[in-house]
Order: sequence, then structure tokens, then C-alpha cells
Amino acid sequence: MRTREQLEQLEDETLVSYGQRSNQSRGRHYPEPEHSYRTSFQRDRDRVIHASAFRRLQYKTQVFVNHEGDYYRTRITHTMEVAQIARSIARSLGLNQDLTEAISLAHDLGHTPFGHSGEKVLNEIMKNDGGFEHNAQSYRIVTHLEDRYPDFKGLNLSYEVLEGVDKHRTRYDRPGGDGDQYTIEAQIVDLADEIAYTSHDVDDGLTSGLLAFDGLDMVPLWKRNFEKLKERHPNLGKDKVKYQTVRLLIDEQVTDLLEETGRRIGKFGIKTVGDVRRCPEEVAAFSSGFRQDFLEMKRYLFQNMYRHPHVTRMEGKAAKVIQELFHLYESNPDILPINTREKIKNKVDPLRRIICDYIAGMTDRFAIEEYEKLTEPSIRV
Repeated sequence: MRTREQLEQLEDETLVSYGQRSNQSRGRHYPEPEHSYRTSFQRDRDRVIHASAFRRLQYKTQVFVNHEGDYYRTRITHTMEVAQIARSIARSLGLNQDLTEAISLAHDLGHTPFGHSGEKVLNEIMKNDGGFEHNAQSYRIVTHLEDRYPDFKGLNLSYEVLEGVDKHRTRYDRPGGDGDQYTIEAQIVDLADEIAYTSHDVDDGLTSGLLAFDGLDMVPLWKRNFEKLKERHPNLGKDKVKYQTVRLLIDEQVTDLLEETGRRIGKFGIKTVGDVRRCPEEVAAFSSGFRQDFLEMKRYLFQNMYRHPHVTRMEGKAAKVIQELFHLYESNPDILPINTREKIKNKVDPLRRIICDYIAGMTDRFAIEEYEKLTEPSIRV
């Protein structure tokens, strides 16, 4: 049995000098006693997994709405894939895997129902009330909206996890930060997120028929891995070709990231976490040449999948559901759940922000059911 102190000693023995040690964390907003058998970052990971917002990711859209098929990725499967890729990278670089995993598992908690479509609608509705952005909402969830502990709101995560969750906001808005860069662990999660969603959206796009093998020949990153696979296994069926090419895509991206990050560590003389924070550029990155191929694949997905008529039609439905729900709740707050009405009564936040939080927390399925209950006379309330 290993105590927390022994786990922290193991970090000292196994992590590279610029890996973030849990016993060197800047701490939590609300001080707490340390756990006997878990490091601070392990506790953070566990708190995220047990959060209500994490469970709801199971029924939130990645690209395809949940009822369109069991195969397609949801926010929770995407989150698990990000965590797996990020941990693999952290392991290879000798970084803190627990910190990396905690950030990965929390990074998408703020997503709305219906994916980015829902986010755009809520941002438009809230444009005069502070707007809406899913990364900021993830931060809001872990610092304010989760209500599970007697002594504080939120999850009271450690500083290093919070800044990783907050990764897309400006450096001036970071939670207490005094450096220009995040930990390498946080930087890795950001890139693992990109690797996961681009590669696996190709997989889902081919499965759905929104993308075709012939069209992907225009994408250099896909084409060279597809050709590499066909050279090794010329007689594979389409399903295995799809799966194996996506696997090679991920492998090439991770390999380039590892090699370029190693090069930058040497170039900038990175020896400590402080060196990482003071570095004039991000330490974790793709090489410049590879980045161009990666961006070309993202452009192809945007033009041929994210703007496909099937997806844009769903966006229209999402907009109608969310707009109508928001209007109904704002015009008659008494139809909201009791705990939400309590927030309004106690003026925890402005009315429109409370309604926005409530809708943002819905799953696709719940939002559709709620819309039907409130707008269809034949549906039992």
C-alpha cells in the first residue's frame, strides 16, 4: 500500500524535471487537508468523474445527435479518447499523467446540448449578457455550478487543473496566473483534443456516409496514411481500412507532436516548470510543416462534414429547441425546476444567466423531451 507521500516521492523519481509535481501545486482556492492515499491531482481527477456534468456528457452531441445511432461519438466518448491520447503523450514525455488526465476529463464539461450548434445559439441569446463559450462554461461548472460539498461551491480543483480547463481564454483572465504559458501537461491536452476530434470525426463521417474515401484523397494527411496501409494490406475490407487508417492518422500526429515537443525542450533549454511558464512560445506543438497538413484536414472536415446539409439541418432544429426553451423559461420562470427557482429567488446570478446555465447543462435527449412537453399539448407534462 502506497501513501500519498510515497506517491509524491515516486513522482520525484520518475517525472522529468519540468513535469508538474503534485506536491508543488499552487493549491486550491479553499484549503483542504491532503488525502492519505491520493495525490492532489488524483483527487481532482476523481472529483471530475463523479461530477453531475461529467455524467451528462454521455448524452451530449459530438457531431451527430445521440438518437442518430449508437456508434457515433458523444461528448463522453470524445472526452475518454482525449484522455487516452493525452496520457500516452504525457507518459512518453515523462510528464504528470494524473494532472494530464484530470484536465482531459474536465475540458468539455461546459458543452451544450447539440454540440457547437447549441453553443452558437446560446451565445447569440446571451450576447448582451456576457455571451456564452463552452470553455468558460467548463470553468464555471467546476468553480461555481457543481454543488456537492458542504464548505464550497464547485469542485475546488487545484490551480493547475483549473488553468488547464481555462486553456482557451486570454492569459489575463487565467485563474491567478503570473506566467505566459501553461504547464506542458495542459498544453498537451489542448493538442490531444485536436487530434481526437479531427481523427475520429473522419471515422464518424465515413460511417455516416457524409464523407467518402475518394474525397479524402484530396487530404494529404489522410492520403499518405491510406496509401501506407494499402501497401501493407492491399486486400482489407472497407471497415478495417477505415479503422486502420484512422489509427495511423493518430499515430502520425502523436509522433510529430512528441518529436517537435522534444526539439523545443532542447531549443529553449527547458529544465523546470518555471522555464515552461516563461517560454516565449508554447513548448508542446506540431512541427510547422505537419501543422499545415493538419490544418488542411480540418478545413476539409469543415467544408464537407460540419457544413454538410444533414448537419446544418440539425443545427436549425437545435436553434429552434433552445430558443423556444429560453423564451418559455424567461417568460414564466415558475415552470423551471425547484432548485433552479431557488437560485432565482436567492439572486445567485441574473435570471438570464441562470436560465442559460440550466439549458447548457441539458442533454440532447432531455432538451428535446422538455421542448415537446412545453410545446405539444398532447404530450404529458
